[in-house]
Amino acid sequence: MSTTEQALTQRNKKWYQTVPDPMVLIFMILLATYALTFVVPAGEYERVEQDGRTRVVPESFEYLPDVGVISPFDIFVAVPRGLNEASLYLFIVFIAGGLFHILQRTGALENAIGVAVNRAGVERRNIIITAGTFIYGFFGVAVGFENNIALVPIAVLIASAIGCSSLVGTTMAVGGIGIGFALSPINPYTVGVAQGIAELLTFSGAWLRTLLVVSSLALLSLYICKWVVRMDFEEPDNTKAMTKSLDEYRLTRQNKLTLGVFILGLAAMLVGVFTQGWYINEIAGMFLLMAIVIGIVNGLSANEIVKQMMEGASKVTPGALVIGLAASIQVILSQAQIIDTIVHGLSGLIEGIPGAMSAIMASVVQGAINLFVPSGSGQALVTMPILIPVADLVGMSRQLMITAFQVGDGLTNLIVPTSGGTLAMLALGRVSYVKWLKAILPFMVLVYVLAWLGLVIGHYVGY
Repeated sequence: MSTTEQALTQRNKKWYQTVPDPMVLIFMILLATYALTFVVPAGEYERVEQDGRTRVVPESFEYLPDVGVISPFDIFVAVPRGLNEASLYLFIVFIAGGLFHILQRTGALENAIGVAVNRAGVERRNIIITAGTFIYGFFGVAVGFENNIALVPIAVLIASAIGCSSLVGTTMAVGGIGIGFALSPINPYTVGVAQGIAELLTFSGAWLRTLLVVSSLALLSLYICKWVVRMDFEEPDNTKAMTKSLDEYRLTRQNKLTLGVFILGLAAMLVGVFTQGWYINEIAGMFLLMAIVIGIVNGLSANEIVKQMMEGASKVTPGALVIGLAASIQVILSQAQIIDTIVHGLSGLIEGIPGAMSAIMASVVQGAINLFVPSGSGQALVTMPILIPVADLVGMSRQLMITAFQVGDGLTNLIVPTSGGTLAMLALGRVSYVKWLKAILPFMVLVYVLAWLGLVIGHYVGY
């Protein structure tokens, strides 16, 4: 299609068919956030240190009369500040991009996936997608969310091997990890912290969350097989697809050694996460070490390793910069000191709503709060001291309030632009935020209906 034809086609589109660039979309959200600072007054809860954590004191909210107005120039200052505050995510995206570029250059990962899919049979595409979704879901349940960032490109290669788009692989990975983390029965960041505040046994009431996570992953698998595989998706020019027919793939001795280093590195990372409290910096450091060792195993010189790392990082730069721009939203909210005011106002919506509807409303409120407080553990520390007493007042069990919090906080991580982990995964999957929303929003409607049904059942069985 010529440039003139493209321009005419663009002009003939309806306003709702013209989707802005992700950078433009998030900047528009940033402007809306700035406008919100003139409507929502500044306010603050009192906070105290308890068991090494900063918690909110219920009923301590006060408006702050002396907070200055944010100038329009501060919108632009917020962008570099956001880039700085999101640097953890930016750097792990760059390093992981370099690691997988080296892995792709060696051919080890592609050969392994080609051999595995050839043995399973490409005609079993739906089984492979379902198995992959549940495997990624297991990682979300057991390992966490951001800790799995580097596994996304593997799903993209698997999708390519079975003749599907990068969007299918990214949905399988990001959706699986996100659902697993959101509804995990053993999530220490959300369930563990919230149950500690509610004075419940850690990870008690796991049966309902287990049912929710298994049924939601099954629903996601069906959704990918029936809907996402049929979606039109234009692959980025720099996306690495399978380069041979499946029966041509073989694993060489060097490939096996390379994969051994990769698997050993992932195992060491998991040990660090579970026993040493590793987070983004340590995981990124492990990825860097893995990239260097894999380069040495494959005979790359120091200069060649650096070159490959730089090439890999350059391919994920647009997605990484989106993360920094999204973080500027949080900068404006914090500078205006309106986050506590929003939490206070939304929390009040639950009071006075009787029965099972209070659990559904609690999940909606937590989902809205997640846009402003994207950290799961941070949100638990801010909202649970306020909402646990609310649960007692409306006749909702504390256990059900925590599950409602988990549903609202966790599921919205898949769509809110302030979730750095999600944007980092999308960057590695080479799927734009706008394309992601188009693919995942119909599923979000379905999974919320399923989760709300679970909350209603939980209420009536005395969960």
